[in-house]
Amino acid sequence: MFQYVLKRLLIFIPTIVVVSLVAFSLSKLAPGDPVELLMKGQNNDQGQKASTQAYERVAERLGLDLPVFYVGLSSQASPDTLYKIVKKSDRETLDKLIQQYGNWPKISQYYKTLQQLEVAMYQVADDSSNYEAKRTIKRNVKDLYLRYKDGAISNLLQGIETATKSDSSLLPLVALSSNLSQKYSAVKNEATPNQLLIPSLKWYGSNNQYHRWISNFLVGDFGFSYLDSRPVSHKMWDALRWTLIINFVSILLAYLIAIPIGVSTAVKKDSTYDRVTTTILFLLYSLPTFWIGTILIVFFTTSEYSPLLDWFPTGGVQSLEHVNSSFFTRMLDIGHHLILPIFCVTYGSFAFISRQMRGGMLNVVKQDYIRTAKAKGLSENTIIWKHAFRNSLFPIITLFAYIFPAAIAGSVTIEVIYSIPGMGKLIIDSIFARDWPVVYTILMFAAILTMIGNLVADMLYAVADPRVSYNK
Repeated sequence: MFQYVLKRLLIFIPTIVVVSLVAFSLSKLAPGDPVELLMKGQNNDQGQKASTQAYERVAERLGLDLPVFYVGLSSQASPDTLYKIVKKSDRETLDKLIQQYGNWPKISQYYKTLQQLEVAMYQVADDSSNYEAKRTIKRNVKDLYLRYKDGAISNLLQGIETATKSDSSLLPLVALSSNLSQKYSAVKNEATPNQLLIPSLKWYGSNNQYHRWISNFLVGDFGFSYLDSRPVSHKMWDALRWTLIINFVSILLAYLIAIPIGVSTAVKKDSTYDRVTTTILFLLYSLPTFWIGTILIVFFTTSEYSPLLDWFPTGGVQSLEHVNSSFFTRMLDIGHHLILPIFCVTYGSFAFISRQMRGGMLNVVKQDYIRTAKAKGLSENTIIWKHAFRNSLFPIITLFAYIFPAAIAGSVTIEVIYSIPGMGKLIIDSIFARDWPVVYTILMFAAILTMIGNLVADMLYAVADPRVSYNK
């Protein structure tokens, strides 16, 4: 057994690496700019230089000023320093220009001249006479950072040149705007598309974004939330405790109730009890949890239909008046809030678990050793619970393996309906808010717990049936 567990643990390493690569790749492909999400888009024209510096500081904090991976495969036209342009939109635009023209030195000169024009534009004093012209220049310069098609760029450059010549206060910008047009013409006229056909492998070493991310993850540093800058670990812990409470009670109730039902229906196969119980359980299983949850809120948390049915709170996990109460009072209050959510999470499991238990028992009771036990005169309870039950646990153990990832994933529907700040609600809120560090940290933990669950299930197989051996 020890050798088997050791082998499985060693297999975990490449599996985690593959999962981490998938999660990291998805985070890089996710829409939106992480820096702008973290800064809440608070850039303004008056503090353009300060905003640029603030952007660079946040990018450095997130490690976005580093290359993405240990190696990079691109064309010879792409420079090995493109990652140093930390602003995501600028980098994407420059990359598209490279894919068209392949002439990075000229593209780089065009980009630097555009930055010089932007800086010079903010140094020109605002005046009522140049208001419209300066606004046109600002808009066109901003658009040039995003445009890569020739027609759009040419029109914007023409608009800038016309605006700079429309007012004497903008004369300092005339030379720069003309120089910018010349730099762009050089990009087109001196294009090197042949370089796009030559592959180039670039080595960056361990000082890269992936290495930093996975190294921090392994030591418990999951980064910061884009939404509120809180550590991801703090947000997850605040949500995880409520999800664990609900799921622990739900799983405990589901197994304690469903297993005896499954055993009893197998023993009384085809009886009236078996048919009625199975029908009721499958009716419960077929009812959607979101519908049952809503019905329970409508009828059992308000006095609208009957004052006698206003038994439970509408949502949340604790009443405000009990926050500073004694421990016992708070536990009663929390339990009062969680009764309906726990019921909604639990009832659907009864039919599935009991059906698996029933099927496992029916396969076992047909075995020869069960008939031998009956022939020896052993009591029915001894035959069922000592001999048959233990050997019919394999389907239940298999289901148990999926408890680990489910325990942290939570129930999105129920947590949203009952306003429970658990993992399910945290995941859905993070997806809508594009809070990717939270989403991909939970993804990593779900993958790790899935592997642990499968390992625990394999070990429980050997505990349930001594004939199962992993020594060979």
